[in-house]
Amino acid sequence: MRTAARLDHIEPFYVLECAKAATELARSPACRERPMIFLNIGEPDFTAPPLVREAAERALRDGRTQYTDATGLPALRERISGWYAQRFGLDIAPSRIVVTAGASAALQLACLALVDTGDEVLMPDPSYPCNRHFVAAADGVPVLLPSGPEQRFQLDAAGVEAAWTPRTRGVLLASPSNPTGTSIDPQEMGRIVAAVRARGGFTMVDEIYLGLSYDDRFGHSALAHGDDVISINSFSKYFSMTGWRLGWLVLPESLVPAIEKLAQNLFICASTIAQRAALACFEPDSIAEYERRRSEFKARRDLVVPALNAMGLTVPVLPDGAFYAWADCSAHASSSWDFVFDVMRQAHVALTPGRDFGRHGSERWVRLSYANAMPQLQEALSRLSHWLAPQT
Repeated sequence: MRTAARLDHIEPFYVLECAKAATELARSPACRERPMIFLNIGEPDFTAPPLVREAAERALRDGRTQYTDATGLPALRERISGWYAQRFGLDIAPSRIVVTAGASAALQLACLALVDTGDEVLMPDPSYPCNRHFVAAADGVPVLLPSGPEQRFQLDAAGVEAAWTPRTRGVLLASPSNPTGTSIDPQEMGRIVAAVRARGGFTMVDEIYLGLSYDDRFGHSALAHGDDVISINSFSKYFSMTGWRLGWLVLPESLVPAIEKLAQNLFICASTIAQRAALACFEPDSIAEYERRRSEFKARRDLVVPALNAMGLTVPVLPDGAFYAWADCSAHASSSWDFVFDVMRQAHVALTPGRDFGRHGSERWVRLSYANAMPQLQEALSRLSHWLAPQT
């Protein structure tokens, strides 16, 4: 059967291909005595806290499972608005918030609303692969700009201005970033927003890891730079609700009707049970638990990054958020793809090669997710160190 031409611009998701290979190997006899340690998938090992689970059970028990508005439960939009005020000191009207079926749905809706055929959208290289595919699925053209450690693996205003052409429609950023865990300095973010605004473009920022910031210098939302900034967020990472598929958009008021129209047609609404459960995310006990987990992630980072540096897997920029270390493996291998599969087969540690995340020098990088318990991380680091020792 003939498929749509747009599929030619959507590459395989190699993160999941590697994950499948690691899972298959984990079931093999070779892993019986030394099980695979999975440091490849970006999913918190924590799950939804008790109040959230109880709220979901209560919604089921009470039969509160029917459709909500396409923009989400009004009470949830108000809770999200309150979180921005409490956490970031921002006055975000609930009417600017649209609840979505995960951050993926938020990105799809925003790209469909803003990107026309042939429009170019500037993005950093490296960046999360699905973000460029959302642009391509809207028949736009993602333009990946090489962004090295001297730029914190992020775009800067000078690079945006130099790359802007008559075909450029806007920028799609992520702060903190997957795969690097690095954020854009707030002053630089302000300069980027101003440069894009001056050219009549849009600034869209993936902020799904914003709650997991470890450095006060960077833990600020791009929404502080104007009501025209579009922010994508999620209940998956900081709020530990990955499989619940719930996220949100913060939009300029003028864009809400267009997004609502698309959401009505494409999704009807986000999961009602997930929305009712998410109301409990903002209870004081839940927030206290999320903050405890954030501290735990920081402690894991502080274990992992020095250990990787010591074994020649250099992390040139300390991740200030999320739960990833972006490490240079070129001292040990010319191909991160081969390196990852060797580590998987011989050390029984699953990592992610850089192939997914960019097109400029990605072969020298691997991503390690430290969203795993301390004992597992310690064992994985020990295995890596012993495996690499003969090669150094």
